[in-house]
Amino acid sequence: MLLLTTTGARSGTKRVNPMMFLREGDRLFVFASKGGAPTNPDWFHNLVAHPEVSIEVGTDTLDVLATPVEESERARIYGIQASRFPGFAEYQEKTDRVIPVVALDPR
Repeated sequence: MLLLTTTGARSGTKRVNPMMFLREGDRLFVFASKGGAPTNPDWFHNLVAHPEVSIEVGTDTLDVLATPVEESERARIYGIQASRFPGFAEYQEKTDRVIPVVALDPR
């Protein structure tokens, strides 16, 4: 789990969201699954508007740039997460939208 701190797209208010992540090499990825709901979670809209976010992983706090990944990489990364945590495969099956995958790269 990590804590993702975003800035509200309209309000400018800081928001903290706990979420699962995938570490691949030096990169971290989070998933805008919202349990398979038909819309993306609010935090996703916030980080698209303000991609400079911070995360807490364990005892470390990092400033990162959040970037939605392109479809070819998205499918690969989401597939890895779904194989490790089958709930993610169920989320994708429950919705018509493509669940975004977001890379969190140090800035």
